[in-house]
Amino acid sequence: MPQLYLSLGSNEGDREALLHQAIDAIDRLIGPVGGIATFIETEPWGFESPHPFLNTALTLTTSLSPLEVLDRTQEIERQLGRQRKSVAGRYHDRPIDIDLLFYDDLVLESERLTLPHPLLTERLFVLEPLREIAPEFIHPLLGRSIEELYTELRSRLS
Repeated sequence: MPQLYLSLGSNEGDREALLHQAIDAIDRLIGPVGGIATFIETEPWGFESPHPFLNTALTLTTSLSPLEVLDRTQEIERQLGRQRKSVAGRYHDRPIDIDLLFYDDLVLESERLTLPHPLLTERLFVLEPLREIAPEFIHPLLGRSIEELYTELRSRLS
């Protein structure tokens, strides 16, 4: 079965409880979760807000297609109170955000989904937890490990 990597974040409500609820729903509705990174607190990325995020990453196996995974993660977001998706790079506070990062080494570009996630190499809040659970995973387009991508971004931002 394909290995799936997801990024989760929350900056509204009981952030930790919402992340745990999302992980439980993912385990039930998408596939068995195999690894969960430590939760980290981060500042909002791409917008201003006084509410910090709690972020994590997880890995799981699934028998679902990438678009089926997308449909289920969006349903989980709705069930946990997310009212609207970010559009055209306009981000906002949200109780839960679930992003598909990798689906094995699949490269996919469609109207609804791009894999690997196109912005993951610019986001420390994604790479830091992801490197905890998958440091040796190789980005299928860049040919570099998550550890290398994290180190590169960290040095660029320093």
